[in-house]
Amino acid sequence: MALVPDVVKALTAKEIEVAVEPGAGEGASHSDSAYTDAGAKVGDDVWGSDIVLKVTAPTDEEVGRLRKGQVLIGFLEPLTNTALAKSLAGAGVTSFAMEAIPRITRAQSMDALSSQANLGGYMSVLIAARESGKLFPMMTTAAGTIPPAKVLVLGAGVAGLQAIATAKRLGSVVTGFDVRSVVKEQVASLGGRFLEVEAVKDAEGEGGYARPLTDEENERLRGELAEAAKRQDVIITTAQIPGRPAPLLITADAVRGMASGSVIVDLAAESGGNVEGSKPGETVEESGVKIIGPANLPSQMAGNASALYAKNLQNLVELMLDEEGNLKLDFDDEIIAGACLTKDGEIVNERAKQAATGGGS
Repeated sequence: MALVPDVVKALTAKEIEVAVEPGAGEGASHSDSAYTDAGAKVGDDVWGSDIVLKVTAPTDEEVGRLRKGQVLIGFLEPLTNTALAKSLAGAGVTSFAMEAIPRITRAQSMDALSSQANLGGYMSVLIAARESGKLFPMMTTAAGTIPPAKVLVLGAGVAGLQAIATAKRLGSVVTGFDVRSVVKEQVASLGGRFLEVEAVKDAEGEGGYARPLTDEENERLRGELAEAAKRQDVIITTAQIPGRPAPLLITADAVRGMASGSVIVDLAAESGGNVEGSKPGETVEESGVKIIGPANLPSQMAGNASALYAKNLQNLVELMLDEEGNLKLDFDDEIIAGACLTKDGEIVNERAKQAATGGGS
C-alpha cells in the first residue's frame, strides 16, 4: 500500500488533503476506518488528486483516468516498460519513478528500492531455512553435534547484505560474493567471509551498481562459482543490473554439482534469473536441489513493506511542496529532476528516453 494511517496523519497535519480508495489498505491490515480516523477521505474519487501515489505501475485504464499536468509517483519500470513511459508522456502526466531516485545521501530516506530490498533479503533467508533440510545453527545434543548450515549469498547490495546478516543471526556459516570489491569490508562486518575469485577482481560500474561482465569474465566466473556451490547447503542470489536482464551466475551444471537437499533462492528470478532454470513465483527441482524463484517478496510482509514505502513517499512528496503545503516542483533539485520520468508531454529521464527510442540503456 502506498500510504499507511501514520503517514496520512503526518500529511493531514500539514493541511494536505488525502484521499484513499476503499479497501486499498486491507492487504496491509489497515481498515478504511483507520484511514478515516487518520484524517483521510475514503472514496472512489482519488484520481482527481493533484498527486497520485501508487505501488505498481498503472494500467492503461488507470493512465486514461489521469489528466494533463497531474503528478504520478510509483514504481514505473522506467527502463523496461517503455510503453508506459510513452503513454504517460502522451497523457501529459508529470510522473516520478521511485526506481530513478538518485543514489545520494540526501535521498536515502526516499530510496524505496533499498527499503524494499531489505525486506526481500530478510525473507529470502527465512524461505531458505524453511525449505532446507538442514538446521542453520550448530546444535549439540546428547545424540551428537549437528554442524551449522553453509550459506552462500551472491550479490552484496542491500538485499544481499541483509541476507548475509540474517543468515549469520540464524547461526549459519555465511560466505558473500560480489563482483564489486568495495563491498568486501561490508560482508566481513556482518560476520561473513568474502569469496575470492580470480575471474573478476573488480567490476563496479555507474551509480554503484556492477557493470556488465564480458563473455570471458562471465564464463570464468561461473566456473569458479560452480566449484564454490558444491560446498554450500544454501545459495541466495540477489545480483541485478537496472534495465538489463539479471546476470546468470549459477548454471544448470553447477546446480547438478550441489548435494541433494540443497536449496537455492533466486531473488532475481523476475528479471531473468541468476540461476539457470529458475522460474518467477515457482519452485522447481533439479537433481534433488530446490530452486525457488519468489515473486514480490516484500508483499509477504505487506504491513512492514507498506510502512517503509509510505515513509519513502512522504519524504518525496514533502520535497515537492512549499511551506504552505502547495505543490511546487523544483526541477533544479537533483532528486526531483533525477526521479522525473515524464514532463510536458515528453520522456525526460535520459536512460528511459534511450530505451523508449531503441537507443539502449
